[in-house]
Amino acid sequence: MKKVIVSAALLAGGLLFSACSSMPKVDRVDASSLIDLSGYWDDSDVRIVCESLINDCLNSPRVAQYIQQYSSQHPGKLPAVLVGRFGNDSSEHIDTSIIAKNMEVAIFNSGRLDFVSGGGVRQEIREERQDQQANASEETASALGYETGANLMLTGVVKSIVDRAGKTTVRSYFVSAELTNIETNGRLWMGENSEIKKVIKQSSYRP
Repeated sequence: MKKVIVSAALLAGGLLFSACSSMPKVDRVDASSLIDLSGYWDDSDVRIVCESLINDCLNSPRVAQYIQQYSSQHPGKLPAVLVGRFGNDSSEHIDTSIIAKNMEVAIFNSGRLDFVSGGGVRQEIREERQDQQANASEETASALGYETGANLMLTGVVKSIVDRAGKTTVRSYFVSAELTNIETNGRLWMGENSEIKKVIKQSSYRP
């Protein structure tokens, strides 16, 4: 009987140790840390690309000239920008909305341009405004036809080139962005970042 109890205890202990040893180990790191696990597009790439493109856009002589002309014609106002589509033409899944939002926040916080909502957010606001016409009091209902029209539209695209030879892969990313005058369809600014290039070497070890 003792042998059975001891064996059961050892088995339970072994199972408990096995469960504990399989628990993931989590380390908190600085958000700006460069961590590459797979060689695919990651948060560090977003940060590098957005900082480069934003600085290029805000320091563009054409953008500065447009802002100055607009402000002189509309005292106390800044040109309004609408963020359009950021496409993904790369060979992998990339959430380009993160790139668009990073650029939107940084340009807005620069104080040089205003932003207006677009896409799903704009539609949701319009539906709410329409709903208020029937369900809110006349004093509190938001009036129709008072939206701020956008002067400029920010769009972009992510492309990639993948080159392989044996167990070595090279991934190169090209991220471009454009600021377009909505009224004239003229390009006010164009920028591209091609700094992201990764060499991934697969291990030849087979367990």
